[in-house]
Amino acid sequence: MPGFFFIEFPAGAEPMNKIDIALNRLMKLHPDEIDLSLDRMHRVLKALGNPEKRIPPTFHVAGTNGKGSTGASIRALLEAQGKTVHVYSSPHLVRFNERVRLGATGRFVEDEPLLEAIKRVEKANDGHELTFFEATTAVAFCLFADNPADYLVLEVGLGGVLDATNVIEKPLVSIITPVSKDHENFLGDSLEGIAMEKAGIIKPGCPVVVGPQADTIRDVIENKAGRVRAPIWFQGQEFSAWEEGGRLVYQDEFGLLDLSPPKLAGFHQLSNSGLALAALRAAGLLESEESRAACDKALRSINWPARMQPLYEGKLFERLPENTEIWVDGGHNPGAAKVISAFLADLTDKASRPTFLVMGMMNTKDPEGFFQQFEGLAKHVMCVPLTTTAAGRFPEELAEIAQAAGLSASSHETLEDAISEVVGRSLDEEEAPRILFGGSLYLAGEVLDKNGTPPE
Repeated sequence: MPGFFFIEFPAGAEPMNKIDIALNRLMKLHPDEIDLSLDRMHRVLKALGNPEKRIPPTFHVAGTNGKGSTGASIRALLEAQGKTVHVYSSPHLVRFNERVRLGATGRFVEDEPLLEAIKRVEKANDGHELTFFEATTAVAFCLFADNPADYLVLEVGLGGVLDATNVIEKPLVSIITPVSKDHENFLGDSLEGIAMEKAGIIKPGCPVVVGPQADTIRDVIENKAGRVRAPIWFQGQEFSAWEEGGRLVYQDEFGLLDLSPPKLAGFHQLSNSGLALAALRAAGLLESEESRAACDKALRSINWPARMQPLYEGKLFERLPENTEIWVDGGHNPGAAKVISAFLADLTDKASRPTFLVMGMMNTKDPEGFFQQFEGLAKHVMCVPLTTTAAGRFPEELAEIAQAAGLSASSHETLEDAISEVVGRSLDEEEAPRILFGGSLYLAGEVLDKNGTPPE
């Protein structure tokens, strides 16, 4: 999984600014990009005065798919109640600053405080081994400890048990989104083993809410919660969320909420919103009439870039045929592909269009399992390189895998070449195309950057 949580500069390129230079220094602190352990984190945090013990009450989010969307939903629900919320998420799409959102402003951290925090971590670390994600997580804890906010949404980077974020001792709520296979080279290929890793964020006596899971995964999580006496709520049992009459209906033992549907596209976002609502309920933050009323406003304002994000304008948009429908999504495993393809299939049922995929993928992913979800739906797949990481699959190889999965596919040297191919193929179609850019958050970030619509 080289590069997934990191910034990689193209071969021969020089960092362009102070932040890039500082981040490049952090990358050199450890010979491996990932080395799952908490020893180094405890050491550097102690040298920093343990900022992780001075952060706001924390919603700790783990899982395979839906972490970011669920975290964004929690943030929106809290902010609608007038609360300030720090957010830590990864990876970023265009700029590293996207990983740290400070509650006082509601904006990504500015360069100067970010650079100051990086230097503090470097000084405290004193040249010892520290992975990039560990170093940047320590940076985030410094920023969160030094800037006031009411709450923190803290997203796990990889796994759970030994993830750098798992140094917090008593989260307000632990959240586990749907678990499936991903990052097998670090977490193994056993679903039960992966579930044990994710369940590692469960802490004694701290409530945990859990999204939809296979029975074997559910059993692992339930057993862990039972051992540490953590109150646990399962989606579909202690709480539920579903669509009815164009509304989101949320129900738990305390009652029913009839709400606007989430702004984020896709059926799976109903589940993610339900999980976020349950997290607030478990934290005691849905008790007042005012807090419940704020939920409706919140769901209509959720924003999480590159998760079934539509594009309506921009430089790349302008190159495509009139009325082209564009979606950008960074989902990169078979589980994500399943929900993406279901969403596109529903769009096709409502309004048929030729569906083209523009795909780039990491060499650590399962492209065949990903592409199989689009058989019979995608008219053609255009495979492109990932230009911001050295760990992308060659387009030719990716196209061969797509073909083996039963899809029509071609390879292209650049994103721009793939767009030209879409334009050419669209000339023979009666309807304007529907395009999905995806397969990797790296490609999603490149698309948003080149389109002139980066995250704000």
